[in-house]
Amino acid sequence: MIQPNNKVTRRSFVRNAATGVATACIVAPNVLGGPGRTAPSDRINIAGIGVGGRGAACMNGVESENIVALADVDDQRAADTYEKFPKAKRYRDFRAMLDELDKQIDAVVVATPDHTHAVAVVNAIRRGKHVYCEKPLAHSVYEVRQIMDAARRHNIVTQLGNQGHSANDIRRFCEWIWDGAIGKVTEIHAACDAFRDLYCQIDRLPHLGEKHAIPQTLDWNLWLGPSAVRPYNPLYLPFNWRGWMSFGTGCIGDWICHIVDPSMWALGLGAPATVLAEVDSNYDPEKHADLYPAATKITFEFPAKGDRGPVNLIWRDGSNMIPRTDIVGDQKIPGTGAIVYGDQGAIVHGSHGAGGCHILPDAKANETKQPEERIPRVKNHHWDWLEAIRTGRPAGSNFDYGGPLTELGLLGAIAVRFPTQKLKWDTEAMRFTNFSEANALLNPPYRDGWTL
Repeated sequence: MIQPNNKVTRRSFVRNAATGVATACIVAPNVLGGPGRTAPSDRINIAGIGVGGRGAACMNGVESENIVALADVDDQRAADTYEKFPKAKRYRDFRAMLDELDKQIDAVVVATPDHTHAVAVVNAIRRGKHVYCEKPLAHSVYEVRQIMDAARRHNIVTQLGNQGHSANDIRRFCEWIWDGAIGKVTEIHAACDAFRDLYCQIDRLPHLGEKHAIPQTLDWNLWLGPSAVRPYNPLYLPFNWRGWMSFGTGCIGDWICHIVDPSMWALGLGAPATVLAEVDSNYDPEKHADLYPAATKITFEFPAKGDRGPVNLIWRDGSNMIPRTDIVGDQKIPGTGAIVYGDQGAIVHGSHGAGGCHILPDAKANETKQPEERIPRVKNHHWDWLEAIRTGRPAGSNFDYGGPLTELGLLGAIAVRFPTQKLKWDTEAMRFTNFSEANALLNPPYRDGWTL
């Protein structure tokens, strides 16, 4: 089995994670294949938790390794993955899997719905397992902090599943920003117009009281995990849970880790000082407390940091789109993507790793050279994590980087519950300083039988 490499100090781990740079591979003791070590030619023993849907794609990403076990609460949803890895032992409860196969598992891939990320991730980390977790990292700010702390203490290799972080375009975006290609960045306009009917479930609310039999292939109690007990309803499965805030994190939680990743990395945004949400008029914060609006505009204010000045991030989703400006001209505004404005130009990009990033206006683009490559390129996101395990270096989107990125989306999801109320955020104290009602959403309670 591959063991965590204790040669990487916490200080170096955090330093590298803060920049998001996938550091060059180093020759660590576990590369040499000595006693109790695993050589690069040997395969890593991996278990999957949540292996249907996105989980199936994640397991395909690590299929080069030894898939020893698979856990999923829905046999039908997981069927294709079970068939692809017939030698893997199957479980419904990931806790039973980790208990029984503790000594056989090196690393764990978590791709369950958002509300069960933390319980699975922390359980694996405390056993010393390396962890890859789909975005967002957790369902609450408290969970994010607990995950980050556990990962540091146990010195394991982690990776958030924002796959675009391993793309070449996001590296080019960062290098352009660092070269001053558009001058000092002042504003980021980000948006997502994807799957509007998925994220806004308000029209389906009248059907919530309907009675439905639980499919025999589904363990509904395990699917609920730490969330409060409620009757089964096909409204939630297999996709729509993303629009129910007891289980998902709405559009902002689902997409910010893709769309704002480039700016978080290039500008070292960190935590915002304030968050202010505006929502469409049909959204009632009390009546629709478990739902996400049809459209939002969420403004984050980031204080000056290091060499950069203050930056505003304006997030829009649903029918609320990025406005056109003179610098954009008649070029297409990204429906899902961002426009990053500096005092000497702008960069437009799509989702998942600043796809298709380019400089505006055209005159500025024509005079701007391709940046010098400062960030090592990697083959792909899963490869980066697996290689990090083998070499002992941090992965590019490790939890010290992916945690604050996730937290940004979670703060926005909280702000949605209190439209027009500017929330002042103290990240060190993990609390809103001017609106105590919002603090209750930072750490929602678990039901009996579930803990971190």
